[in-house]
Amino acid sequence: MLDGRSYVILGRGRWAARIEDILQSEGRRVETNPETRRASGERDAAYRSRLAEAMRASDAQIAWLAVLPGPHIPIMIEAALDAGLHVVVEKPWEGSQRETASLTARAKALHRLIAVHFEYCLLEEVERWRRDFHPGTGLRFGGHFFLSRPDHTGMPAMANLGSHLLAIRAYGIPQSAVLEIRCGYEQPDERCVWLERRNTRVAFIDLLSQKEPIIQRFIAKVEGSLEGADFPLNLEFALRVSNDTPALR
Repeated sequence: MLDGRSYVILGRGRWAARIEDILQSEGRRVETNPETRRASGERDAAYRSRLAEAMRASDAQIAWLAVLPGPHIPIMIEAALDAGLHVVVEKPWEGSQRETASLTARAKALHRLIAVHFEYCLLEEVERWRRDFHPGTGLRFGGHFFLSRPDHTGMPAMANLGSHLLAIRAYGIPQSAVLEIRCGYEQPDERCVWLERRNTRVAFIDLLSQKEPIIQRFIAKVEGSLEGADFPLNLEFALRVSNDTPALR
């Protein structure tokens, strides 16, 4: 694993704390900036400038935006790019096609990475699907993602939980037909995906039983891309996942 990378985490709460713990356990230098909310009456330019200044002062290389999606995210990405940082964004991506294209072009011009955190794509079984079944022609894809706990995000279950399932499809078997996607809160825990061919199940993954270090793999993949390795989980990929979601609601 690569050493010497440094991060600034923007956000507060349980998820930001978890990312901080994992990064530190991997030997990364981490600084946190919990004050990410836009002040009352603060204009876009002032908000962007304030965030960029804070990220620049952190002397980090990578900004991890551990915050919920919303119209603030493109501004935060722009601020990170202003500060010269690479960026990790949490799913789901809610940016428009125009925003996606603009941010992607700017990051490319600056030789910076914008990564979207679709961690389940890095499970060994999902990578095996990508190797053995890609692109998925003739297959049908199904998935369930139910949480027993209440929603604490304010996001519809299909957008929040379903994006994980649809990312697996987009990553491993993008030409498969969608058979069934079901998601929900306050229901018995279940997380699984499967593939069928001519009404016969040919593959199944119980996501709930997996104990693989997928966040650590994501970090390694991000850092590997900074050395020239391919990184497919970018904004364009996230936009494809986002565009798949409304049709299932």
